[in-house]
Amino acid sequence: MNHFVWADLSTYNPESSMQFYERIFGWQFHDSGGYFVAMQGLSEVVGLFETPAFFQKIKMPHFWMSYIAVEDAIATADQVKEFDGAKVELTDHFYGGQIALIRDPQGAGFTIYDGGKLNCRSTGTNRLIWNELHVSNAATVIPFYERLFQWTFDASESGDRFRIFDRQQEHIADILVLPNSVKGQYEYWVCSFAVDQLRETADRIEACGGGVVFDEGERMMMHDNSGEAFFYIQ
Repeated sequence: MNHFVWADLSTYNPESSMQFYERIFGWQFHDSGGYFVAMQGLSEVVGLFETPAFFQKIKMPHFWMSYIAVEDAIATADQVKEFDGAKVELTDHFYGGQIALIRDPQGAGFTIYDGGKLNCRSTGTNRLIWNELHVSNAATVIPFYERLFQWTFDASESGDRFRIFDRQQEHIADILVLPNSVKGQYEYWVCSFAVDQLRETADRIEACGGGVVFDEGERMMMHDNSGEAFFYIQ
């Protein structure tokens, strides 16, 4: 519990987005009542859905959302009321269980989930392998995650990266401190996907209408054909 298990994409144009990710990662999508599940062989990889009309109206960008498994979504969401985070209304997930969108004190959004069936993080190619929080000031959010998930944090010597450990002391994610000039004005969780050939995949992304946000050498942050949904390949 209290670790990352799933990710999905909110997009204004599901058909265009599915075509893009099919070409990049070879995923095949199936429709589960308006929620599209990407398959890699027999494995469920990620989800995709059309951004609700209200959020399109207020021009919310396309985005990848990270899911964290919890024992009880209602109880966890109620805890957030006591902290500095803001909770969005609980809803049922198509696989059963409940989800709630949470925003941490700096506004980075993530989803909590208690259904127990979603688990897409692995070491496989073209799959979700890591999650990372990009912030301008880690000290403003670390106490929130410590209290909510009982996570612990290990700072690098430079102080610009923090390793996140769950209650079993497994390294499950990272925080990366970046200036707004690099990460933009928002704080956000980023999904990373493994690929066989980094440069070839980046070239394919650009050919399909995506692009490079920044190149770190062993991994690259990309945007998809919406120009808004960001993710890493590595």
